[in-house]
Parts: sequence; structure tokens; C-alpha cells
Amino acid sequence: MSKVTLLEEEEKKLTSSELAEFRAWYLEYDEGCWDRQIRAGVEAGRLDDMAAEAKGEVS
Repeated sequence: MSKVTLLEEEEKKLTSSELAEFRAWYLEYDEGCWDRQIRAGVEAGRLDDMAAEAKGEVS
């Protein structure tokens, strides 16, 4: 059984309040992952072209 399947099975056992707590935690966790991905992209210069194009549209 995969880890994801195990998590799915455990999630089904949560009470409503436990599920709400988990969802709040996961949302914060997921947002942190997204922030790190964006930061890494910016630092690596992968967003430079997009930023330049956006600046050109504003000017």
C-alpha cells in the first residue's frame, strides 16, 4: 500500500474537528511549498523573462 493510500485511509477516520485542523495545517504547509518554489525560481532567474514582459505591458 502506498503512503498516499495510507494517508487517504487515515483521513477517512478523522472527526470533523480533526479534519478541519488537518486541512488548516495542510493549507499552510502547501502555501509554504509554493512560496519556496517561487523563491527558487526567482533566485534562479527563471521568472526574469515573464517579469520583463509584464513590465513592458505596464509601460
